[in-house]
Amino acid sequence: MLEKKTITYEKVVLIGVISREQNEEKVSEYLDELEFLTYTAGGEVYKRFVQRVDKPNPKTYIGTGKMEEVERYVDEHEIGSVIFDDELTPGQQRNIEKQLRCKILDRTTLILDIFAQRAQTSYSRTQVELAQYEYLLPRLTGLWTHLERQKGGIGMRGPGETEIETDRRIVRDRIALLKKKLTKIDRQMETQRGNRGAMIRVALVGYTNVGKSTLMNVVSKSDVFAENKLFATLDTTVRKVVIGNLPFLLSDTVGFIRKLPTQLVESFKSTLDEVREADLLLHVVDISHPNFEDHIDSVTKILGEIESADKRTIMVFNKIDQYHHETIDADDLVTEKTEKHFTMEEWQKTWMERVGDNALFISALNKENLDEFKKRVYNEVRDIHVTRFPYNNFLYPENLDEY
Repeated sequence: MLEKKTITYEKVVLIGVISREQNEEKVSEYLDELEFLTYTAGGEVYKRFVQRVDKPNPKTYIGTGKMEEVERYVDEHEIGSVIFDDELTPGQQRNIEKQLRCKILDRTTLILDIFAQRAQTSYSRTQVELAQYEYLLPRLTGLWTHLERQKGGIGMRGPGETEIETDRRIVRDRIALLKKKLTKIDRQMETQRGNRGAMIRVALVGYTNVGKSTLMNVVSKSDVFAENKLFATLDTTVRKVVIGNLPFLLSDTVGFIRKLPTQLVESFKSTLDEVREADLLLHVVDISHPNFEDHIDSVTKILGEIESADKRTIMVFNKIDQYHHETIDADDLVTEKTEKHFTMEEWQKTWMERVGDNALFISALNKENLDEFKKRVYNEVRDIHVTRFPYNNFLYPENLDEY
């Protein structure tokens, strides 16, 4: 009988601050996301510490009293890593590490670590390694002192300690080499994209973990890796899909996230070329997530950064099977009805009014409303196709039901 492999999770503490930029509700939401990131990386959150500050302490990010409280907790519970929700300066990281005597990570290091775990191809591994080195370069001195005591775990995947300790020059040389390697792969991928000929390109975009890969699997009947963790997909997957008799290319792209490290946006720019070169975007949204409207804003912002915000887009609200709304007691005259009390019908009406017929509501997992989805995508792709190739007009009927 095969022995079941048990996963041991690293003990983790999270730290966030309430400031002028982010109120208590925002911090709680960011820490929820940070906890999910931690779980994805292989950690278990034991406690969260939150402090209200006007501006972060330049030496230790949080105040002295709070730092002592964290130190006591870390010692008593043998915590392996302390993760901060915001990016720490190299100086802060060294000071905190000296006091807490355990691994100190920030949101950026954690996301880079998850990307390092998830990178499957030589291309995405090179992109992640480049982002890691660029992040580590200003943090070289004293960063690895704790490694004699602790090996492995979260934040320790990627460049090894000796390589980094040796000399900044080696790291700079490595960065130059990785950039050269990426430029070469980019050229090859550009050629590949060019060779795909005249087919219409459709790209799935959206926040991380909204069900893009599941939708890709259902529509293209392929088997793309999908799981309930963040950044399950790093490499762009492109499939030829046929709806009715109309063929097009469908690509699944890396999920976006708030506070995405600049280094990653930079090194993953070329992966996002699939989005930039797409004729149609399917913006997938997890409507069951309480903050899905914030997610839409984050994705729209990143699309703006890569000059793709004005593309033809269909909003695909996924996971309607998991949507729950809070009801208000009829006798409760105090509670004001807010968005979290909306029914699915009210959300549909709201978004239909906002984006016209460019909103769809589906469940990719349960295959709900997929016929509607296919009709809508068919109409859009056909419209682009006959505009571009008018002589092909007769090949594709206006109505998918004619098949």
